[in-house]
Amino acid sequence: MRIAATADLHYGKSSQGALQALFVEASAAADVLLLCGDLTDYGLVEEARALAHDLQAHARIPVLAVLGNHDYESGHADKVAKILVDAGVTLLDGECCELNGVGFVGVCGFGGGFGGSMLNPWGEPLIKAFVQEAVDQAMRLERALARVETAQRVVLLHYAPIRETVLGENPEVFPFMGSTRLEGPLNRHHVTAAFHGHAHHGSLESHTSAGVPVYNVSLPLLKKANPARPWFRLLELEQRPDSGNGQEGVIVQGLS
Repeated sequence: MRIAATADLHYGKSSQGALQALFVEASAAADVLLLCGDLTDYGLVEEARALAHDLQAHARIPVLAVLGNHDYESGHADKVAKILVDAGVTLLDGECCELNGVGFVGVCGFGGGFGGSMLNPWGEPLIKAFVQEAVDQAMRLERALARVETAQRVVLLHYAPIRETVLGENPEVFPFMGSTRLEGPLNRHHVTAAFHGHAHHGSLESHTSAGVPVYNVSLPLLKKANPARPWFRLLELEQRPDSGNGQEGVIVQGLS
């Protein structure tokens, strides 16, 4: 299976047609397209309709997606989600699905920081609520991964699960780029690959402490890395004869 992944489309009211080439090229190159959040610019119904139109017109492969922080901005995330689902997008929010023997899991994720600098639930109720959202997102990811029975497991996030793919951003905003709490489920469930966006000025790829490949597929970052297109990350998953633990039979090959 070939997977095309991108994020941070930031569709505005007048964006219709802006990413036609991306959707056409992804459809020709891959078997599935992953959209890792910030699908709209302000979370407006009109923005979602523009994106839905373009996906229906130009995407010829299954599209899986998660919402990002921008998609919640106007308080109409449910309407944005419905428009995209009605257009054929499989929107993952703590759910899992299977395509061609590969299990896909998606959550938005949340902030809170990384490693020893991770925010802890101490002090004011607002701080505790902030941390609890990060914990809840990680638990939803954990539960969804536990339901996946395939050897290959691919995760869609908006927020970063590791610090390394955020490097390049101003360190002062690292706590709002992602959370180490998202890394644990990736390691425990031997995830094949994880994709995220959100960090427009981050780094393209790294891996978790257990070696799980993590790819930052933010569209602004991909454009900077390859101005001439394609503006998506393309990976090939190839199944070899399984040696018993499911994970050793998987090759992840970066193609663009």
